[in-house]
Amino acid sequence: MSSGLNNIIPSNAVHLCVDMQRMFAEDTPWRMPWAERVVPVIVEICERQAARTCFTRFIPAAHPGEGRGRWRGYWEHWSAMTLEQLGPGAVEVALPLQGFAPPARLFDKRVYSPWSGGLLDEALARGGVDTLVVTGGETDICVLATVLGAVDLGYRVVVVENALCSSSDESHDALLGLYHNRYSQQVETAEAGEVLEAWR
Repeated sequence: MSSGLNNIIPSNAVHLCVDMQRMFAEDTPWRMPWAERVVPVIVEICERQAARTCFTRFIPAAHPGEGRGRWRGYWEHWSAMTLEQLGPGAVEVALPLQGFAPPARLFDKRVYSPWSGGLLDEALARGGVDTLVVTGGETDICVLATVLGAVDLGYRVVVVENALCSSSDESHDALLGLYHNRYSQQVETAEAGEVLEAWR
């Protein structure tokens, strides 16, 4: 479904890898079956652009019932995914990606969007970043929140189609269609090979 890139990717772009963590890649209730197929593609991008990579990490509640408003019920429902059940190592990036940080940077969040609180946007602004190359999971949850927030903030967004994953094939396909059909002026989609060729 790739529509290609509208222009070269500038040297100051950032690879923003969303929530490719052990708790999503390993045997947990939130395991993304596609992660096994996607991680090698993300590794390839990191090998070329480790210093230009940022990993976001979704940090669960410590205990069931924590959180504001509806998040309280969410963590009661997903008590098996709280830190007291998972252990702290589950929030680390997937094992094949761990060697890239540093120089890659880590940004933790407790909600779907990495833009809450402004720390990521501030760090990118300090580096003069205007283009984001987005990979990770899940396509229809945290990646979606990342992409739409980046659009609102005015970033050029390049979604790497073969470096995204979800636990729902239907939602994954629907989101790629949405980017093509509804956000084509603000979201570009491309395969990893196209991205690496355009980003030198």
